[in-house]
Amino acid sequence: MAKKRKIPQRKCVVTNELKPKKEMIRIVRNKDGEVFIDPTGKQNGRGAYLTIDQDVIQQAKEQKVLEKVFQVKIDESLYDDLSKLTSEQDEQ
Repeated sequence: MAKKRKIPQRKCVVTNELKPKKEMIRIVRNKDGEVFIDPTGKQNGRGAYLTIDQDVIQQAKEQKVLEKVFQVKIDESLYDDLSKLTSEQDEQ
């Protein structure tokens, strides 16, 4: 009998929901304080996960969730990139 593989779960920093890692996008802050999107999920640094959803991205932006998590100022362009990513995901 084949062993059922465990699906890695991650918690969204906005909704606090546990979801499969594949449904999330990872944001990373590295040692230099740079915050960026990590599409591979393997970059070094402090990671936080967001649900791939336009509303969640908007909520994160309005409530400055990522700024609280990483304790750095988040550039507006990061949210723009996240919005682009979520709309691309919706089209698939």
